[in-house]
Amino acid sequence: MSFARDLGTQAYYDARADEYDEWYEGGGKFASRDRPGWDAEVDRVLSLIAAFPAARTLDVACGTGFLTRHLKGYVVGLDASPSMVAIAQRRLPDGVVVQGDALDLPFADGAFDRLVTGHFYGHLAGAERERFLAEARRVAPELVVVDSALREGVAPEGFHERTLNDGSRHRVYKRHLTPADLERELGAEILHAGTWFVVGRNERRHKQTNPGG
Repeated sequence: MSFARDLGTQAYYDARADEYDEWYEGGGKFASRDRPGWDAEVDRVLSLIAAFPAARTLDVACGTGFLTRHLKGYVVGLDASPSMVAIAQRRLPDGVVVQGDALDLPFADGAFDRLVTGHFYGHLAGAERERFLAEARRVAPELVVVDSALREGVAPEGFHERTLNDGSRHRVYKRHLTPADLERELGAEILHAGTWFVVGRNERRHKQTNPGG
């Protein structure tokens, strides 16, 4: 959930680590926001994550591990923010969380069965998206993207000023995605298309060879 290359975005998420879950849980400044259907949709996304079969899974830009902790199997989390890594590791006592660059993953080809990323893909622009997708394909045959859905009254993409509880202000690039975006860019099967979230999955099956051919 935090950006690997943009140092401004990385600093924002590092500073936001202790309050990040307020966004999901409706605490802090989010308690007064009108978000119809939000809680039910968060529960739906968590149920989707929890329903994935156990696998060797890498969660890229895992943030606080809010989604990561629902994954089954051997789970590795990666985030650019040391503060996020510390929180996520406490939530994954049986997994491993490391600090690293999501656009230059420190793992061998095919190291995982599945790569999950939540609220990271929408922070990538242009060539960065291509770089991330190439890295995702390199390390795992399955890619699951969870991100913010485009809804009425919200610009599809642009820079946003965000204010943390301490009053600090940060400029962050963000895309709000449609199911068509994920279908076009990832070749994804859409698992969820709601008001607040969109979830897509691309699973490339290994080709079988004919020994006698």
